[in-house]
Amino acid sequence: MSVTMEQMMAKIKAHPDFSKAGMVLAHNGVVRATSRDGRPVTGLEIQVDHAKLEKILAAERSRPGIVDIQVYIQENKPLKVGDDVMFLVVAGNIRENVINTLTDTLNQIKSQVTRKTQFFQ
Repeated sequence: MSVTMEQMMAKIKAHPDFSKAGMVLAHNGVVRATSRDGRPVTGLEIQVDHAKLEKILAAERSRPGIVDIQVYIQENKPLKVGDDVMFLVVAGNIRENVINTLTDTLNQIKSQVTRKTQFFQ
């Protein structure tokens, strides 16, 4: 991966309003060995709609109590089982705001922004 979780955390902590944060929550999606329907997977490839991603991030960053959101998606290259697919980091004031924002942002990214092609055995 060309971006690490440590780099994303450093960027979040460098935000000018980071002193308002009481929680930083991170998601690390990885390629698993089976599809949702149980078939063996050898890998996958992700495509990203960057315009939709930016729109979602702008809206989610404006939620009450949210300091910053950073996302990195490994795209347009074959990924194998165990590889990192996506990092999503949310910083905010209190647990309820951060957890809800991470959940909502992740669900929107998965349903509206990314398209995956799985490779089967």
